[in-house]
Amino acid sequence: MPGLEALISSGHEVVAVYTQPDRPAGRGRGLQASPVKQKALEHNIPVLQPVSLKDKEAQDQLKALNADLMVVTAYGLLLPKAVLDAPRLGCINIHASLLPRWRGAAPIQRAILAGDEKTGITIMQMDEGLDTGDMLFVKEYEMAATETGSSLHDVLMSLGAEALSQILPDIAAGTCTARQQNNDDACYANKLSKAEAKINWQDSAKTIERAVRAYNSWPVAYCQYEKNNKTRTLRVWQAEVVSGESSAEVGAVLSESVDGIDVATGDGILRIRQLQVEGKRQMSAADFLNANSLLNQTLI
Repeated sequence: MPGLEALISSGHEVVAVYTQPDRPAGRGRGLQASPVKQKALEHNIPVLQPVSLKDKEAQDQLKALNADLMVVTAYGLLLPKAVLDAPRLGCINIHASLLPRWRGAAPIQRAILAGDEKTGITIMQMDEGLDTGDMLFVKEYEMAATETGSSLHDVLMSLGAEALSQILPDIAAGTCTARQQNNDDACYANKLSKAEAKINWQDSAKTIERAVRAYNSWPVAYCQYEKNNKTRTLRVWQAEVVSGESSAEVGAVLSESVDGIDVATGDGILRIRQLQVEGKRQMSAADFLNANSLLNQTLI
């Protein structure tokens, strides 16, 4: 949405906004408009929501807009060549990584998982490949040691809007210099899945801590424990690596205190600071320990 807000305030005419169809949301599962759609309607901008842009009718509708440029961010659908060629200046993408690193669906989380120290925004001229187009503008960001998938998303959305505002005048004037990507440096950022968020206690404490941050706020890192002879899910929202080594079995709960729950890993000790049990709200480990204990358990 910051990208749309930047376009609205840029002085250029926004002739239409494309967003995916409304999705069921809330307890009633009624259809709910996305924030992008709501913002567009606030400014009386026509909103189009085709199920697919491969449909000829949708492509003809797009061509009829006679747009100079299409700006894409996190749309979630590949654009056919007919769509890429429709605007006079083509389509540009606000991509949340320093291309060619992390092409694909989840560049924000993959950067954290890999332990990257910096990431950023690339404004890219779109082609038929997956994030393979020429780079028009790059803006770097040094990641904090506590960066989460959620916090980094918000930072990069704002940074993307800034980058778009900076490069738009050059694109409009035809003075923008494009640079090819080095395909040899490319990494693929696979789409996230709930299954991958299950903690593997054989991993190092450092690796698990990065995963906890990357999967916050979706799909959220989790493990399992036993209570009343039933296996229950424990979602881990915040954790830290603490000094010390242990010869205990991986996943073994070593100690509990108001500071957190210490767990043995394949290399080092991980302290769980913020968690969530089934059917409950997110809470601190200290609050959880007021009525629960995981001592003498091995988390799986």
